Amino acid sequence: MSATFRKQERMVSRKLMEMLFDGGSSHSMAAFPLRAVYAVADRGEGDAPVQLLVSVSKRRFKHAVDRNRVKRQIREAYRLHKDLLIPSVPEGQQLLVALVWLSDRHVPTADVERRVVGLLHRIAEKLSPVS
Repeated sequence: MSATFRKQERMVSRKLMEMLFDGGSSHSMAAFPLRAVYAVADRGEGDAPVQLLVSVSKRRFKHAVDRNRVKRQIREAYRLHKDLLIPSVPEGQQLLVALVWLSDRHVPTADVERRVVGLLHRIAEKLSPVS
């Protein structure tokens, strides 16, 4: 798959976000300064196998430029390594993933990428059936 981050891969549906955060079917794991919340849902027509939500709270960074920098770092790390997740998504299902920033400090891009890759590996392990 190409290393792009298309619009279909972004989680914009409020219904999906509520299912991810309010529903009892979601799971969570952390790799500081990130927390990943994920759930498996039925896949709709034309939906990507994985949809991503990136959240950086105004409580963590008061200035939009700082929040945008962190979101850009997370999206870039995901874009480069999203192929780790796609094979583990069950057929006819889609994976909803939210990456939430927990720190109030900037982190070097290499460290952000290492944490994102670690979380993606752990999510893929949890999704793949034990053989």
